[in-house]
Amino acid sequence: MHPPGADTVLLRHGDVNTKSNTVKRYMEEILVENLEALLADRSIPGDVERRWNRPLIHTTEESVAAATAAATDAFGVVSASPALTVGTEKERILEALVETARERYTGGTFAVDARRADKTLPYDSEDLAREGGTAIWNAVEDEFQPEVDLDDPDITFGVEVREELAFVYLEHVPGPGGLPLGAQEPVIALVSGGIDSPVAAYEMMKRGCPIVPAYVDLGAYGGIDHEARAMETVRKLSQYAPNFDTQVYKIPGGETVDLLVREMEQGRMLSLRRFFYRAAETLAELVDANGIVTGEAVGQKSSQTVRNLGVTSRAARLPIHRPLLTLDKQDIVAKAREIDTYTDSTINAGCNRVAPDRVETNARLEPLLEAEPDDVLERAEEAARNAELVEP
Repeated sequence: MHPPGADTVLLRHGDVNTKSNTVKRYMEEILVENLEALLADRSIPGDVERRWNRPLIHTTEESVAAATAAATDAFGVVSASPALTVGTEKERILEALVETARERYTGGTFAVDARRADKTLPYDSEDLAREGGTAIWNAVEDEFQPEVDLDDPDITFGVEVREELAFVYLEHVPGPGGLPLGAQEPVIALVSGGIDSPVAAYEMMKRGCPIVPAYVDLGAYGGIDHEARAMETVRKLSQYAPNFDTQVYKIPGGETVDLLVREMEQGRMLSLRRFFYRAAETLAELVDANGIVTGEAVGQKSSQTVRNLGVTSRAARLPIHRPLLTLDKQDIVAKAREIDTYTDSTINAGCNRVAPDRVETNARLEPLLEAEPDDVLERAEEAARNAELVEP
């Protein structure tokens, strides 16, 4: 819900504010570029203005809701408010509050949340809140009996007064928070198309890391459906980053999977994970990425016990980032639904046929190395060098 005549989206960022002024300015410039790309990708009219602490999107009332939705998909944005822009004169702000109340306030409790950044103005936040509340009360009392509730109101009239401009709004639409995408270095995102890996990739994007998606083709043990769901989840992630390249590196792994199935029983899945990590590390060296991200969580699968994670991680020298490490499955599923990758992640596929009948939950490195084929890691490096770049 927005005030009548709303023409601006007022944006707030969080972690960006903790940085030095130089870094903050740099990150705000990145955020503006990302916002412009999101608007253009979705054909939403609007101009983005970088203001200290409060980037703005100037748009039309017809497009303000769509612009708000786009802005709250931008990493680094904590919240956004579709707002009516007015001058900083107290009388003009009160007029805007009255106009908004007459159009949008139809009953229940209300409050006025007023903030003043410009300390040179001849009124303070308490003056504005008090007089604004009185003006709203007087505007609607002939229609219904208003009631003030400062703790849990049904509707809150927000006012933010900054240099030269004031903004009147009715809601805070939450965004993802984090850092603007591109503020950190890129990472290789191992995407299987399952529920976990796209959520993990999203979480790294939220911390400012562009992703380089990598999909390991399992050959006969994966199949077209397995690949299709991986590609579709990457396609969904790309909607949050239209100005970044999210083509997928398709790494051939079918022959190695077949070898592991033939020659290994216990520990097979751990050797396969080692293949994944070394392939991802080799790819990272080729594309100048600085880490690997996976959707693993402690204890979620047999290959993800603490001991097994320690054993498999030694296949790579680069850091392996696991943003879902301590999350419960229901929390991961909820996030997948929120970012719209859940449905595509649950397409039926046959990759579970790789798992042996007897799983290893307490592996040690030396016995695993003795059991696996000698050239697994060399195969991984070669596979990464032969990766095919495909559109998701």
